[in-house]
Amino acid sequence: MTTVKFLARRLAYSLVVLIGVLIVVFALVHLVPGDPVRIALGTRYTPAAYDALRQASGLDQPLLRQFLGYLGHAATGDLGVSFRNGDPVTQVLLERLPATVSLAVVGIVVAMVIALPAGIYAALREGRLSDAIVRVTSQFGVSVPDFWLGILLISLFSSVLGWLPTSGYRPLFEDPGGWLRHVILPGLTVGLVAAAIMTRYVRSAVLEVNAMGYVRTARSKGLAPWVVTMRHTVRNALVPILTITGIQLATILGGVIVVEVVFAWPGLGRLVYNSVAARDYPVIQGAVLLIAVLFLAVNLLVDMLYAVVDPRIRLS
Repeated sequence: MTTVKFLARRLAYSLVVLIGVLIVVFALVHLVPGDPVRIALGTRYTPAAYDALRQASGLDQPLLRQFLGYLGHAATGDLGVSFRNGDPVTQVLLERLPATVSLAVVGIVVAMVIALPAGIYAALREGRLSDAIVRVTSQFGVSVPDFWLGILLISLFSSVLGWLPTSGYRPLFEDPGGWLRHVILPGLTVGLVAAAIMTRYVRSAVLEVNAMGYVRTARSKGLAPWVVTMRHTVRNALVPILTITGIQLATILGGVIVVEVVFAWPGLGRLVYNSVAARDYPVIQGAVLLIAVLFLAVNLLVDMLYAVVDPRIRLS
């Protein structure tokens, strides 16, 4: 029953957040200079076509009625049609979602493979040269722009070595080999940046737990160092580690715009970038709504996992 109440509260909270996001995005999009209908028509502009598209999109109505109408349609999964090509926004988003999800999964796996051992190792060797090397390297990774890192990887692995393609995308289930070749470079770019951030948090979390009395007690009992590290230190540091992992995963799912543009990756980030340039209001609003849903879903999953990794935490 506690779990049901927790889920009900979190879903209600998520609904309020979504409405707030929609209000802000709706207001900001309409404050951006430029007429989206005029831009959408381009060279096909005629007064009759302009009036027809404006009426069909509801832009001839008051803003409040536009927003309420958008909320009502969004509740049924109807996010409107794109100004640029007339395709349903929901269809456009679902076509881009697999690319973003696959990139996010690869990126977060790369980040965890690097950050967990590096952060734990640095924490266990606090104050030593190896700890300093890990901290300096992670600081460098945080400071490096992701687009510069992506261009550097393209120059090395594509232009110089010729091992991997510079850009593009292949669907995972249609061409697994092609998907793997195309996802390596953008996945590394996203993963290395996320790993630099996560390493610092992992190190801090392990250091904090390592100073606890029960860890010193475990050492005094003569337990093997690896047993103390894995069973007592790392296990009790999982909550903050899980938190930063969820944040990084949600960030990647939200669309790493610059990385997707550099690698011509057809994900949500690149879709938002192109839609903003074209003043495609329905796609912008739909993409932001989907990104908000993904972010809230990841946060909800992380909250549920807290009680799994640490039985002392109760969902109530």
